[in-house]
Amino acid sequence: MKSGYVSIIGKPNVGKSTLLNRLLDVKLSIVSSKPQTTRHRVLGILTEGDYQCYFLDTPGLIAPQYELQKVMMDQIKRAVDDADVIVWMIDPWHKQEDCINDLTWSITDKSTICCINKVDLIAKSKILPIIEMVKELSIHDIVPVSALNGDGMQELKQVVFGHLPEGPFLYPSEDISDSPERFFVAEIIREQVFNQFSKEVPYASCVVIDDFKEREKGKDYIRAVIYVERESQKGILIGKGGAALKKVGADARKEIEEFLGRPVYLDLWVKVRAKWRKDKRFLKEIGY
Repeated sequence: MKSGYVSIIGKPNVGKSTLLNRLLDVKLSIVSSKPQTTRHRVLGILTEGDYQCYFLDTPGLIAPQYELQKVMMDQIKRAVDDADVIVWMIDPWHKQEDCINDLTWSITDKSTICCINKVDLIAKSKILPIIEMVKELSIHDIVPVSALNGDGMQELKQVVFGHLPEGPFLYPSEDISDSPERFFVAEIIREQVFNQFSKEVPYASCVVIDDFKEREKGKDYIRAVIYVERESQKGILIGKGGAALKKVGADARKEIEEFLGRPVYLDLWVKVRAKWRKDKRFLKEIGY
């Protein structure tokens, strides 16, 4: 039996969350076309035969500008420290200097696999120069994939399995994560905010689950608060006559019910917490 932690690192929007979801064949990490959607380390457990992988989806590599981003970068460092294997993701438009900067996050004694994503978007003739560029950085395991359509997934799994250390499984084979349902419910709501709003609203928002009651009869009750930093953002999020917030709630509820496998009543609120992204105490309170 082999088992180990596999940390997925890379710049924003290279497809880390899409890759995790594809590897597990279940939507675990939220996905958005906007960069920096992922804020937490998300653990996804893959069990196949004699192998168990603990994939860690991480925030995108950036130069942090405020406290929340510093916390996000700390999460990447911890994920790298914890890893037995690192899956370093790039896209076909990565330049050599970007690759070198990315690899400063890696550790030389860790097995590192370069996963070139989005190869379905370029001509096959252009993939070879990218592979040769990566080889110059002493990365020998290079796997081109398309996380969106699933190309290369089996090859990537086999390469990862080959680097896992021998050891017992840490989780039952049916588990897919160690995070509680509350965490995923909050993430599903936040995903809808990212998908339905533009500019500063998604980045200035966070979601806190205030109450989560499972009921034997009737729907589960979930009370969630979306925090923003300014009154103007609150107005945009609620919308005229509450229409915008109602759409967020309706779409999120459907996703939550599909994820939990049972009906829920979602009670959604919006509150202002000025400069929460720079507030260390508040960030700690909400789980960062």
